[in-house]
Amino acid sequence: MRDVAQTAGVSVSTVANVLNNPAVVAPATRERVEEAMASLGFVRSGPARQLRGLPSRLVGSVTLDQANPFYAELNRGIEDRLDEAGCLVLACSTDIEPEKELRILRLLEEQSPRGIIVTPTGENLAELAAVSRRGTPVVLLDATRGDLDLCAVGVDHEAGGRLAGDHLLGLGHRRIAFLSAARDVAPVRARLSGLRAAVSGAGAPPLLEVRMALGDLFSGTEEAVSALLALDDPPSAIVCLNDIAAVAVVRALERRGVRVPGDVSVMGYDDVPFAAHVQPALTTIRRPIRELGRVAADLLLAEGVPTHRHQELIFPPDLVVRATTAPPRDGS
Repeated sequence: MRDVAQTAGVSVSTVANVLNNPAVVAPATRERVEEAMASLGFVRSGPARQLRGLPSRLVGSVTLDQANPFYAELNRGIEDRLDEAGCLVLACSTDIEPEKELRILRLLEEQSPRGIIVTPTGENLAELAAVSRRGTPVVLLDATRGDLDLCAVGVDHEAGGRLAGDHLLGLGHRRIAFLSAARDVAPVRARLSGLRAAVSGAGAPPLLEVRMALGDLFSGTEEAVSALLALDDPPSAIVCLNDIAAVAVVRALERRGVRVPGDVSVMGYDDVPFAAHVQPALTTIRRPIRELGRVAADLLLAEGVPTHRHQELIFPPDLVVRATTAPPRDGS
């Protein structure tokens, strides 16, 4: 920092303030110091910063699948907020594999991050609680915390399932199917529970459930659609675990000459950015994706405040009606 201070014509303490508390430095002085840093190729030392008792600028974001547009949008919310705080986000995917989640957590801990935001692969959160006890703050995302003393932010997925069921039942559908995955997670099970409760409460025939292989989404939906259409009494509506699966189902139905929503209604879940722009536009259950990420980041940043108390925030989902749902063709 001495070279930077000398080049900018300021004290070393002023350079330190530009790095760690820029609001107290006059804008013209701050600009001069930043120009000096750029000309000298100065890069701050993370380990040295932490040795001085300052928090790390690295935050881990551990979600199920970065290739899924939902998690990409979620991470944008996390990154937007943490960028404002001068932090760098390291985003990782677990692929819903508990062993991989454990490896990632251990690797992140070795980097002494400011904290880790995690979408858990399962309901056993013991290792996440252990990470927190060892001194690395953990925020649960899209999960409930149970009796753990951790921050958590999520969505009422059971209410989301009920919203989907009530919408289809209100249109007159009675034979409804739910497309799930071979290895689902707690939020998907909660949606299924809510949907099942809505169907049962309306006195409709029992909900159909078909599970889709995790490997290739599109081949998985092809097989699932074939199985549903082969039933003696096929469904007039299909609710999918997410928007990606819903779009794949719509295309699989169209390839078989089944019109959406003329012959079969299809619903997604999440309301990712493309849901409104595919043809036909997707009816779905919306959750505030970027807001979830921003709130999770806020909770993580608050971990450094002495008066911070862990809290759990649950957002309500919303029904978004577009063009893939309509009353059943035969009224049943």
